[in-house]
Amino acid sequence: MAVSQAILIDRVDNDRRRFSWRTVLYGYARSRRHVHRRSIDDAVVFLDCGHPWLFFLATGTMLLSCVDAFLTLQLIELGMYEANPVMQAVMSQSTALFTSTKLAMTGFGILVLVFLAKARFLNRIRIGLILTVFFSAYACLVCYELVNLFNRL
Repeated sequence: MAVSQAILIDRVDNDRRRFSWRTVLYGYARSRRHVHRRSIDDAVVFLDCGHPWLFFLATGTMLLSCVDAFLTLQLIELGMYEANPVMQAVMSQSTALFTSTKLAMTGFGILVLVFLAKARFLNRIRIGLILTVFFSAYACLVCYELVNLFNRL
């Protein structure tokens, strides 16, 4: 009896299911589920590890959003105006609020799109494709802003 109680106490003290940041980092770096094990699991859209292309799209979109915020502020100083009425209202409060709101909204949207990347919208379009469209749209927007910036200088 004493031995089994000691083992039980040892198991309680060393519970591997305890959550910590080490768990998150170790789980991300050493994730094992990259594909589904069974064909019946194809309906499940969440895996431990996403495709590297998703990481590129998410990081690139966030970087382009930062560049867009910077170029928007530069162009407004040169006499242009913000076309988005919501962001114009936020910008009238302060530039710090504008920047933080823009980056928070973009970051949250990217997080949701990456999380649902394998799901399908209206059972037709993969959500990962929507992230690709957003990346392309941001790239075009930054190019447009750069052309306007160079024309105004």
